[in-house]
Parts: sequence; structure tokens; C-alpha cells
Amino acid sequence: MKKTLALALALAASMAQAQAPDWKKIRIGVEGAYPPFSEIGPDGKLKGFEIDLVMAYCAEMKAQCTLVQQEFDGLIPALQSRKVDAIFASVAITEERQKVIAFSKPYYNTPARFVAKAGTKFEPTAAGLKGKKIGVQRGTTHEAYAVKTFTQSEIVRYASQDQVFLDLKSGRIDATLMDTPAADFGFLKKPEGKGFAFVGPNIEDKIFGVGTGVGMRKADEATLGKKFTAAIDALQANGTFKKLADRYFDYDLSPRVKP
Repeated sequence: MKKTLALALALAASMAQAQAPDWKKIRIGVEGAYPPFSEIGPDGKLKGFEIDLVMAYCAEMKAQCTLVQQEFDGLIPALQSRKVDAIFASVAITEERQKVIAFSKPYYNTPARFVAKAGTKFEPTAAGLKGKKIGVQRGTTHEAYAVKTFTQSEIVRYASQDQVFLDLKSGRIDATLMDTPAADFGFLKKPEGKGFAFVGPNIEDKIFGVGTGVGMRKADEATLGKKFTAAIDALQANGTFKKLADRYFDYDLSPRVKP
């Protein structure tokens, strides 16, 4: 009986090992609506810092990666339903998200900041923004922070940051809270951003997490997560991360906080 049980356990372990993915092919969930990190170019193809970076990671891992575009708030459901294997879309590593999915180590980190009409002055507090309409992208840490902090404001949620910019430009909202580089390149440095500016200081809070990481199912953390973390370390060490970042930014995006 003991021999039979031992044999069954050995066979089960062998089958599990044989069925474990080798991650030579990986489906990556991306947003495609968050410039300069990811967006759709005039030719209809995905482009941006994160698109360049994830393909560099895939090359380092010797994996064939397929990019799957998805609205931001649908990325985690797509991961859980196995439509994608990983998420690469400026997803902050937070305690709340870690209850649901696993992450690689952080690959970049940036502060949040308000954008409003140039010359606007307010304190980023509940009282300072009393009665104001704040636009945020749905499903982001910026939404969570705004809901928690600005209890006397109207929080207006959008599917994409581009939709936020449209309403900000038209005056339907008073301000938006988002990542500094995305605001800088996605709006302020474009013609439609004329007359708008950063308002107030950088906002740092634990709700924003410890940086941005690659999201994956918890069951894949020991395999796929290990591969991504090794690739992140390799591209930091050999200068590839800095080379790619310098194409888009004139400031350091390297993670400042360890998970």
C-alpha cells in the first residue's frame, strides 16, 4: 500500500512538472492608452516606453511575447480568466492588489501629481479641494487615493486617461490626479495641454504602493515571476533600462523603494 501511494505521488509530481509552462510564449496584457508608457501610433501599432521595455524583457527571457490590448480596469479580470499571462501596464504594487495577484519586483516608480489650469492654486487636502470635480482613471491607485482623501470633492471616473484630458480641457472637471510622466508627456507637452500645468507638490502615499511591477497569477509567481524579476535585474545592470528610459524621460524612473 505504501509503495502504491509513493508511486502515485511520484507520478503526480512528474505529471505536474511536465505540464508546468516553460514560458517560451507569454501573452502580455497592455493598455495602449497611457502615453508615453503605451499608446497606439498612427500606424495602428502599440508604442511607448513600456512597450519597448517589455519587449526587451522578453528578449532577455528568450520568450515569444504577444501583446494583448485591454482597458486598464479589465486587465486583472483578463489575467484571472487566463486571457493573458502577465500584465505590463503601469500597475502599482499595492497591498490591496497583492491580495488578488502576484507581482515581480518593481521596474519603475514615479510620484503622483495634480494637473489643472495654469495659475490654479489649491492645497491637496479635503478642504483645499472642497466642491471641486477631480477626474481619475477608473481602477487606478489615483482613484483609490482621491476617494480616500478628497471626501468633499466629486470624484469623476473614466475608462482612460485620454478621456480625463478631454473633460479637463473642456472644463467639465477641475483637475486630474495621475502619474507625473504620463501627465507631462500625455497632455502638458501636447498642443491640447496649452494653458494647463502641474499644481501642488508631488504626492507620496503608501496607497500608491512601492513601485510598478509585472502582474501575474499567484500560481505563476515562482516561475514566471522569477523570470521577470531576473530580467528586470539584468536590464538594470547592463544599462538597457536607462537607455530605453532616456528616450522618453529626462529624469530617473528607477524604483526608489524595495518591496
